[in-house]
Amino acid sequence: MPEHTAAADFAALLRELKDRSGLSYGVLAKRLHMSTSTLHRYCNGDAVPADYAPVERLARLCKAHPEELVELHRRWVLADAVRGRKGAAAAETPPEEAGSGTALGQEASGAAPPAEAPSAGAPPAAPADTEVGTAPTRRRTRTAVLAGIAVAAVAVGVALAVGLPGGGSDGDGDGDGGRHRPVGAAGVTAEGTAPASSSPPSSAAASPSSPAKGTGPARTPAGSAPAGAPSGEGQKSGVPVTVRAEPYAWESPCSQRYLADKPASEMKPPPLEEGAAAWVAAHGAVSSGQQYLRLTVQGTGPETVVVDGLTVRVAGKRAPLAWNDYAMAYPGVGCGGGVQTRAFAVSLDSARPSLTPEPGNEDFPFKVSESDPEVYYLTASVSAYDVDWYLELKWSSGDRSGTLTVDDEGRPFRTSGNKGRPAYEFPIGGDGWVPEGTTKLE
Repeated sequence: MPEHTAAADFAALLRELKDRSGLSYGVLAKRLHMSTSTLHRYCNGDAVPADYAPVERLARLCKAHPEELVELHRRWVLADAVRGRKGAAAAETPPEEAGSGTALGQEASGAAPPAEAPSAGAPPAAPADTEVGTAPTRRRTRTAVLAGIAVAAVAVGVALAVGLPGGGSDGDGDGDGGRHRPVGAAGVTAEGTAPASSSPPSSAAASPSSPAKGTGPARTPAGSAPAGAPSGEGQKSGVPVTVRAEPYAWESPCSQRYLADKPASEMKPPPLEEGAAAWVAAHGAVSSGQQYLRLTVQGTGPETVVVDGLTVRVAGKRAPLAWNDYAMAYPGVGCGGGVQTRAFAVSLDSARPSLTPEPGNEDFPFKVSESDPEVYYLTASVSAYDVDWYLELKWSSGDRSGTLTVDDEGRPFRTSGNKGRPAYEFPIGGDGWVPEGTTKLE
């Protein structure tokens, strides 16, 4: 889909919701904690938000119907995907086209280009009879510099791959600042592709806060595309579908809680939904009582891909965490929300947890393509255990089929029961957490 069409369709629905609400740009921007000019750009189609969370909050402020929320998310996915492809194309600009910009950057900084590349793969120096300062010499120098940069980048990439299992961050980091992220280091198996390797399970790299290690999902085999690979990468490995998981989405602030092994005096105030991942990482927190996942499934091409089902896999079960329980809702603030289409529930307390469609929702299979993504909402509940778990998405397209492992950037999702744990809330206008139920509402 052309970029202008996808962005325009997304912006058109945003404007319709905004106009119908009767609220001004200034009022909406203040409630969304963003600038009025930014909101204007979103509604005019001049920009597409990098995160879906503020879009959903805007839609709910404008009293969007459930069907409109689903359609808005679909249009945002398409606009975001087109923008991602455009960014990837810009990154692949040939050196000949980017050369002038490199030269300008060197002149502006005052740095002289090195006489030779610090790499064994750099081209030979100019012959002795070549006049210094001529165009051929500058071209060869620029090529040498670019070659050196490329080799250095590869070396850094190798170092990161060795230092970080699965290519991800450690359990206490959040490299993207809490933004939504593609499924990280997800195992991929499909007919015609290499099978999953027998390397150690991903949960072997669990965060220090994990009291025990479970058996995690399979690692991504060499040459396979991760489940969250940008459009086009899946096709190269024969996988025609991508999955993006948002493990810290909120059905509503009132329903979301987290366990943390910290006293209330050391906890930051509740975040907005888009900052939940960073907040969780900063406190080593774990979803409490239930976890709400948003999965976006999209084809990598025009062909139809059938999503045959999602299977819940338990990687480890332990006694529930003996940590403090923190509620994300501010006392006295109303909470909206409702059952989304494509909504499923699972009890992690069960011996064999399985997804069940919420009342009024259809069950698998579903069909997706590049222009027609699907969004699934999963509510995983638990009371008696601390559970490490992940999902396996089964797909088929023509005579091909396979399985994608969906997890939290190479680690299992983690959800713990919270019965009997000390519970805290953060009053509006307050300066700290207080025991839940002690706040007096005026």
